[in-house]
Amino acid sequence: MTEELQHDGEDQPHLLLVDDDPTFTRVMARAMTRRGLHVSIAGSAEEGLEMARQETPDYAVLDLKMEGDSGLVLLPKLLELDPEMKVLILTGYSSIATAVEAIKRGACNYLCKPADADDVLAALLSKHADLDTLVPENPMSVDRLQWEHIQRVLGEHDGNISATARALGMHRRTLQRKLQKRPVRR
Repeated sequence: MTEELQHDGEDQPHLLLVDDDPTFTRVMARAMTRRGLHVSIAGSAEEGLEMARQETPDYAVLDLKMEGDSGLVLLPKLLELDPEMKVLILTGYSSIATAVEAIKRGACNYLCKPADADDVLAALLSKHADLDTLVPENPMSVDRLQWEHIQRVLGEHDGNISATARALGMHRRTLQRKLQKRPVRR
């Protein structure tokens, strides 16, 4: 990185990572810690806001879609605590509309998943968000989005197919057929 992480604290810059995917947050937190940041993890917008009130971060990475409030709802609340905080919206459901909305609400940038720690750092440190590059040229297909959503809901229900089918409003056998198929290409 050519640009240094800036912070108000005495030693490490503080990053608040808010995402409801525990595997993603664990991996990202470890990678960001290796890059010199003090990382706090929250699994929801409500938890993230409470953590930020206790220790205001220098940076925040927010998932767009989470259970409860979205990252777009949390974004202005964090900026009320510290208008200088750099906030990145990270999403697997990218669209031009949400990218524009995130920037309007004060995000320093908007990044599509999958993203690694270097991508996240580059987005946090960039001077300006480039609206032309916020949404990939080839966004995920509708079938891939559906597959990703099913996998996420299945994970939320600890692999219970019947509970997942109820949550998705679909018949259990239909869900089983969809799960037997290979993941759809992006």
